Amino acid sequence: MAYTNIDDPTAHFQIAPYTGNGDSADDTNAITNSGNSDMKPDFTWFKRRDYDNQHLLFDSTRGVTKYITSDRADAEGTQADRLVSFDTDGFTVKSSSGAINTENEPFICWQWKANGGTTASNTVGDIDSVVQANTDAGFAIVTYTGNGNANQTIGHGLGAVPKMILFKNRSSSAYWYVYHVDTGNDTMTYLNLTNGAQSLSSQFSTPTTTTFNVSNENSTFSGYNTSGDNYVAYVYANIKGFSNMGSYRGNQDSNGMMLYCSFRPAFVMIKKSSATGPWNIFDDRRGTESGTVGFNTDYLPTIQANAVTAEFSNVLQSIDILSNGFKIRTNQADINQSNQVYIYMAFAKNPFVTSGGVPTVAF
Repeated sequence: MAYTNIDDPTAHFQIAPYTGNGDSADDTNAITNSGNSDMKPDFTWFKRRDYDNQHLLFDSTRGVTKYITSDRADAEGTQADRLVSFDTDGFTVKSSSGAINTENEPFICWQWKANGGTTASNTVGDIDSVVQANTDAGFAIVTYTGNGNANQTIGHGLGAVPKMILFKNRSSSAYWYVYHVDTGNDTMTYLNLTNGAQSLSSQFSTPTTTTFNVSNENSTFSGYNTSGDNYVAYVYANIKGFSNMGSYRGNQDSNGMMLYCSFRPAFVMIKKSSATGPWNIFDDRRGTESGTVGFNTDYLPTIQANAVTAEFSNVLQSIDILSNGFKIRTNQADINQSNQVYIYMAFAKNPFVTSGGVPTVAF
C-alpha cells in the first residue's frame, strides 16, 4: 500500500470553478476554495471555459499585476485590474475582462501553494536566483536573470530532484521551454506549441536536489538563458501521494492503459512528446455536476494549454479517474496513438492510502 506524508492535498493544490460577475470595470469577485484545508495560492492559472480567451498565469513572486500566457510566446504583461489578490483561502479577481471575470460566464482556476509569497535568495549554482519553495509538496517558483552562457546551473530550493520544469522568458517574446524527466536531458517540449520534443544543441544536464540547468540555446524556438532577460521557472518534483510526473507509450486501444500515480487525481495534463499533439488538461471540477464522472458514465472536458480555444467534451478523448491513478479511455491520437510516447503531470485529490493506512476511493 502506498503511504504518504500529505494526507490532505488541498493544503497544497486546489481547483476553483467560478462564474464571473464583472458588469463594470470596478466589479470584484472573491472566490473561496472548497477543499478540506484553507489554501492561499501562490501560482494561479486561469482559463475562461466557454470562449476563446487566453490563459492567464500569475504568481506571488512576480505579483498580482504580472501575467504570462501558456498559449502564447508573449513577454510578461502588466494589468492592474485582473487579479486583485491572493487570499487566505482563494483569490479575488476584478473587472469585466473577458479572460478572467466576464459577468455570468464560467471560468476555471488551477492553484498551487509555494511559500505564501515569501521568497529567498539562492546563490547555489552559476546564476543567482530568487526562490519560493514548498518542499513538502515538491513545488517551487524560481526567478532568475540570464547570463547568456551554456550549461549554467541555478538553485531551486526543493531539496528533491525536479521531474518537470516550465520555463518562460518574461522580458522578451519567446516560446515556453518544458523539461520533463521522461523526454531526456537533451530535449525540450514547448507549452505554447503542439510540436513534439525538440533536440537541444546544448545538453540539458539532469537536475539535482539543489540545481537545474539552463542554456543559451539560440534556435528557432529562442532560448531560456538570454543575457539580461528575466525568467520564471515553475519547478515540480514527484511526491508520493500528491504529485506524479510520468510517461506512457500509446497502444491505440480504447480500453487503454492504467497509469498508477499513488493518488486519486484532481488534475492531469497529457502531451504527446514523440510527435505533434496538444497539451490536454483534465480535472475533476469540470463536467462533474452529476457526481458520476469516470467509468464511461460522463467524459471529462478538455482544455488545451497551448490554445485559446474553449473547453470541449469528446468521448474519443477521455480518461477515467481512479482511486490510485487514471486510465486512458480512447484510441484517439492526441492521447493514445500506437507506439507514440506521452508525458503527463498529475496532482492529487486524495492519496491512495493516507499516512494512517486509510485507503481512498475514486468517487
